[in-house]
Amino acid sequence: MVKKLTALSLAILMVMVLASCGTNSTNVSTGNTNSGAKAGAESAPSKKVVIKYWYAFGEKIEEAKQNMVKEFNESQDKIEVIAEHQGDYGDLHAKVQAAFAAGDAPAVTDLEIASTGVFARSGMLQELTAYAERDKDQLQLEDFNPGLMGNAYVDDKLFGLPFMRSTPILYKNITMLKDAGLDPKGPKTWDELEQYSRVLKEKGKVGMTVPVDIWFYEGLVAQSGGQILSDDGKSAAFNSPEGVAPVEFWKKMSSEGLIKMPVGDEAGATADKDWANQMSAFKFGSTAGVTGSMEIAKGNGFELETAFMPANVSYGVPTGGAQLVMTSKSSDGEKEAAWEFIKWMTTKENTIYQHKYVGYLPTRLSALESEELKAHFKQYPQFKVAVDQLEYARPRPMENAYPEVAEILKESIQKAILDPKTSPQDALNQAAEKANKLLGK
Repeated sequence: MVKKLTALSLAILMVMVLASCGTNSTNVSTGNTNSGAKAGAESAPSKKVVIKYWYAFGEKIEEAKQNMVKEFNESQDKIEVIAEHQGDYGDLHAKVQAAFAAGDAPAVTDLEIASTGVFARSGMLQELTAYAERDKDQLQLEDFNPGLMGNAYVDDKLFGLPFMRSTPILYKNITMLKDAGLDPKGPKTWDELEQYSRVLKEKGKVGMTVPVDIWFYEGLVAQSGGQILSDDGKSAAFNSPEGVAPVEFWKKMSSEGLIKMPVGDEAGATADKDWANQMSAFKFGSTAGVTGSMEIAKGNGFELETAFMPANVSYGVPTGGAQLVMTSKSSDGEKEAAWEFIKWMTTKENTIYQHKYVGYLPTRLSALESEELKAHFKQYPQFKVAVDQLEYARPRPMENAYPEVAEILKESIQKAILDPKTSPQDALNQAAEKANKLLGK
């Protein structure tokens, strides 16, 4: 799930100064074959290049990453990657920013896709365009799913490769639906979600427990035919009728007790618990949770299916998750080692592995065409939903101010839902006024 970018906005001016004065960026040109790594090898043939990789999230996600790092380290004798857990995306981003300012940033890090713009434009990231061109035959950049590449580029320059990528999907307790006499194939629209929730309320349940998560809101705006920001990214667009519609829908459903909308730091955890304990039939969640949710359903004795987020005017969904990026202050040899690691982590074989282990999207087209994943999807169709939903996907905004805008927007949506006297339109107009001051800078 998408987390806010904590601490970064307050220190970005300092980082920009550090980046412009102290960044030792490698200018990789086509045909330059690992000059930094070669120089290190000549002076100390037996010494490995040691680099740090920082990542977000624990449990099965952490297990998959640690397993892949271990395999990479064992697959060759020139590079050693030290993988370190740094909390959620917000924690990770703040720690990377602080480490960069102190001159001790990891060579490679996960980076939540909406934050690529602010990190790249501040000088913290190494541009990867020349690396990708140099190693184009090995990398096969065109093999990455086009639906996942929108946030890999900043100002037409490549700064990241899709790694553990996601979309929100609908998780359904099929057992609850059957017990309530509801068609387990639905709900496919907002109207059907409301109808299902009314029936479930009569059974003492709620249709869905859902936090005010901007990632989910972005999806509902897309489904309504709108967008979050203007095309040029310089003004808010979420206070349009298409942006107001989701908040009106949530407020209506919440006020009538058809859905539950917790707030606060534990809101997401509350939604997961209500669904796991069969208090609510539906939840929105990242495709990264498929494996874990299947285990919960099995343990609690109910049947699970996944589906597209219900449509309004149309289907629509934001992409999410992380890409792998390289920081800009490492030595030439460390950058070459980082690039080798990034390439290895994003291969066809590894995208298949992490998808089956966790549920994140397969990032490569060749993976989707493999017999291994075809057989996997046939046995476990819950994993394929997010792949099919990519047809309706759109990238997340990457303006420098967007992390702050998202927080303002979240607070305004919560106020509109919780305060009977505050209309969704008024709340979003106030949020747009604040957002425009940030976006116009």
